[in-house]
Amino acid sequence: MGETIQLKAADGFNLSAYVAGPADAAKGIVVVQEIFGVNHHIRAVADRFAAQGYAVVAPALFDRVERGVELGYTQADIDTGRGYRMKLTDADVIKDIEAAAEHLSGKKLGIVGYCFGGTVAWWGATRTTKFAAVSAWYGGGVAGTRDERPNAPVQFHFGEKDASIPPQDVDAVRAAQPKAEIYVYEGAQHGFGCDERGSFSQPDYDLAQKRTLEFFARHIA
Repeated sequence: MGETIQLKAADGFNLSAYVAGPADAAKGIVVVQEIFGVNHHIRAVADRFAAQGYAVVAPALFDRVERGVELGYTQADIDTGRGYRMKLTDADVIKDIEAAAEHLSGKKLGIVGYCFGGTVAWWGATRTTKFAAVSAWYGGGVAGTRDERPNAPVQFHFGEKDASIPPQDVDAVRAAQPKAEIYVYEGAQHGFGCDERGSFSQPDYDLAQKRTLEFFARHIA
């Protein structure tokens, strides 16, 4: 189990973050939240990576809008989370993931994100130079920024039946980023990697997690 700490971003803003894993690890991972905050699920994700020997930080990106956000997965929660996300600027999001990376200074770093965080993880490749590997799970904003140039190897995970990421978006990402690893999970829906959502798919999660861990092992372990 981890603990909650405070980070300071480059603009002086203080935000909370969940940290887990051995502090003296040579390798680290920044875990980027969905639109539901650093909730029980994201903390569990961080703990799983920590169990693999990584020092892990999950920054609370919604702290700039409201502190302590932990949402569930009802439609009301989705609407609330989207409202918080719309109040964030992309530039502030980058400051906060860089603050998480700074906490892990001296380690070789990966970044992984889910949903909103999947898009942010992609930006971690293109808008910073802090990360040596990026794994982006069902990021809805990836297609819209697909022409950005990554500074690190990138791996994408998409659900074939994701209502918010149509196949043509995945095709557009594949065309724009021919060097990226892109996996599409047959029949999987948005959020297939979250075991607290109705769309969870154990086999697809297991495979995507295996691929993510192998990807990080190649590039940052």
